Amino acid sequence: MHVQTNSFRWFAAVPRKGVADYALTWTLGRSGGSVSTDQRGSSPTIGSTGRPTVLRIMLGAQLRRLREAKGISREDAGYLIRASESKISRMELGRVGFKERDIADLLSLYGIIHQDERAALLALARQANTPGWWQRDGDILPSWFQTYLGLEEAAALIRTYEVQFVPGLLQTEDYARAVITHGNPAAPAEEIERRVSLRMKRQQLLTRSDAPPQLWAVVDEGALRRRMGSPAVMGAQLERLIKVSELPNVTLQVLPFHAGAHAAEAGAFTILRFPEPDLPDVVYIEQLTGALYLDKRDDAYVHMAAMDRLGVESAPPRTTVEILGRILQETRPNHDDTAHS
Repeated sequence: MHVQTNSFRWFAAVPRKGVADYALTWTLGRSGGSVSTDQRGSSPTIGSTGRPTVLRIMLGAQLRRLREAKGISREDAGYLIRASESKISRMELGRVGFKERDIADLLSLYGIIHQDERAALLALARQANTPGWWQRDGDILPSWFQTYLGLEEAAALIRTYEVQFVPGLLQTEDYARAVITHGNPAAPAEEIERRVSLRMKRQQLLTRSDAPPQLWAVVDEGALRRRMGSPAVMGAQLERLIKVSELPNVTLQVLPFHAGAHAAEAGAFTILRFPEPDLPDVVYIEQLTGALYLDKRDDAYVHMAAMDRLGVESAPPRTTVEILGRILQETRPNHDDTAHS
């Protein structure tokens, strides 16, 4: 198991190339007032920073800064593009896609007339509109969860606390099927299988070759003992956790029953941190019919502090395999039970 402590806290600002940074350079203020030849002449290229959800957030933040710098209200900006004030708000939060015509009109309103600058921001808008891999299953995914998938895909660090289930990124196929079936009792078998397949595809980010995220998960002991599916399904799930805990980018801790009261009594939550220094941490709290996305500094600080306390209150990562092995032995039916069943 790969254990890191302080390195999970903050990511240094890493210089990045491509249209995302070109746009940020223009809109946040140019140090020398010039653009390099390669930025002028090359096609926009975005690597790990180019995931659509994050690009929408980046572009939305720049649009907000430009609007506020001109002292223009959301209502007036919306009037220009034949939209409501709430539509401008959603655009600035990165919650909706962008029409190039709307972006072009807003840039004119905000006084952005330099052609290189406009071209960079419009190229960023096109990149931000690239469909995510999950959008082909949009008919079975609520829009609020599609936003999470985009953020998860782009995160450099995922810290999560789960009290009810094993985290989705660590579930086996059979365990996921049992959880999804329980949560969607009226769904047809074909839809259940599509949902299971999507969850399995999500997990590929942990082993991708292109900068896989660090996952630090704290799982309540109750989630490990609460049976989902057959005993065999639970046994395979525990074995999966033992195996995945050895990945260099995964840290897994168990919050045991004997820990008593703890820092996250309000329930499960996830914190996402991104390699882009301009993007705030996002706290994700899922509910029955929606989700909360908290990105204000104070909210993130409170939840990060609670997550840090959970890490201290939980069993140390070096003991995780031993704890999982013990629960695995206790949950397996013994010979006598099998003989009398």
